[in-house]
Amino acid sequence: MQATALIVIFALVVIASLFAAPRRATVDGFFGGMSVNGSAPGLWVLVLSQVTTWIFARSLMNAAILGYFYGIAGTLAYAGYYASFLTGGFIVLRLREGGATSVQDWLGARFGKVGTTTYNVVFGLRLLSEVFANLFVVGLISAAAFGRSGILVILIVAVLGFAFSAWGVLSAALRTDVVQMVLFLVAFGAAFIALIAGPDFNLGAVLTAPGTSGPYKGWVLLVVAALQVFSYPAHDPVMMDRGFIADKETTRRSFLHAFWISTLCIIGFGFFGIQASLTGAEYEGELIGTWSTMFPAWVFLLLMVSLLVSALSTLDSALASAARLVVDELRLAPRSLSGGRAVMVVFMLAGGALTLWGNKTLFDAVAVSGTASMFLSPVLIVGLVVGRQIALWSYLVAFTSAILGAIAYFGRAWPSIASILPEGHKYEQLLVICILVLVVGFTAVLAGARKG
Repeated sequence: MQATALIVIFALVVIASLFAAPRRATVDGFFGGMSVNGSAPGLWVLVLSQVTTWIFARSLMNAAILGYFYGIAGTLAYAGYYASFLTGGFIVLRLREGGATSVQDWLGARFGKVGTTTYNVVFGLRLLSEVFANLFVVGLISAAAFGRSGILVILIVAVLGFAFSAWGVLSAALRTDVVQMVLFLVAFGAAFIALIAGPDFNLGAVLTAPGTSGPYKGWVLLVVAALQVFSYPAHDPVMMDRGFIADKETTRRSFLHAFWISTLCIIGFGFFGIQASLTGAEYEGELIGTWSTMFPAWVFLLLMVSLLVSALSTLDSALASAARLVVDELRLAPRSLSGGRAVMVVFMLAGGALTLWGNKTLFDAVAVSGTASMFLSPVLIVGLVVGRQIALWSYLVAFTSAILGAIAYFGRAWPSIASILPEGHKYEQLLVICILVLVVGFTAVLAGARKG
């Protein structure tokens, strides 16, 4: 019965999204987000699109999992990344004040092909990890709801995500995101009300919960988030793409509203993980298995609907950004509907292959991509904010240190890397890596900086 209800509700979400999608696709709408009549999206279209694509399925699960293990500290640590809307809005407006139309545009003007190529590598890997992570969560939902392999469900969601995007890409993603965000808020809101109205819920206990592993590692991760929060949004395709399609005032307000809405959603979803730890529930299936036995069937159903909707909304936006990256920035495909759709097929197949392969290491995608993006902090602060010219060698040193830091965290279990990392929990190692990356990056950039 539960599985049937999930299928029916998800089908209704798909139908509603199809009705919201534009009836006709144009090249400007496909890559630039413009409507059929050439107008830019309004404030709340941007806000809801930003929010629903940033609280994607993997993010919701991360907030809950960190809450389960590290209590409120863990959930706040993940919520800390959502301050990226504030730093990202600041970066976008400074870029636009200088006449830049994208981060690539600004980097290209200062570092040429090297600047844009290095950035696009990190940008593309971020997009690929988003496709993979969301499809992986879909597989977990399928296993919990249907009691069988999630391959078929993964394929269905992948095809649907591609279909939405292929129809109109960015313009379609913006419109379907609005519908999907409203549906997400309804489903998640009902589940959240049921949680806090339950007889076992105690707000004071949740806000002071230590988690099953103690809060210390959660606070460490919060410091990591603080170190990464300036550079993190600058490498995020969804945020950056939506920062250049409306007027400056609409853009500024959209980032502010997206910040508080998404932060509240992430903290709220984290409560479900914290509550599981307080009740002494066993950790099973990335918490999805835990919730299936912990909550009434209808609450569990609403949680799964929330995750499925968030996965679908992120997939179409990630594919839209992938098409714009390859076509507009890399110029590896023609700027046409067929060219953009071909790019989307490649990214969806690659992300799906990673998911079906069963590689779980990309569950550290936030930490890895966040570390890789940290070369942008000294470059943007010194070059964009302070207004200094930066030598190419300085940029390359900062970039190399960030990539080596990301590799070090990704391969922390490899003997060659484990031998040079300090002993301790992975988040403690990540903190050390982030500090070193920033020290090397700022030292190099400041050494190679001069007045413009």
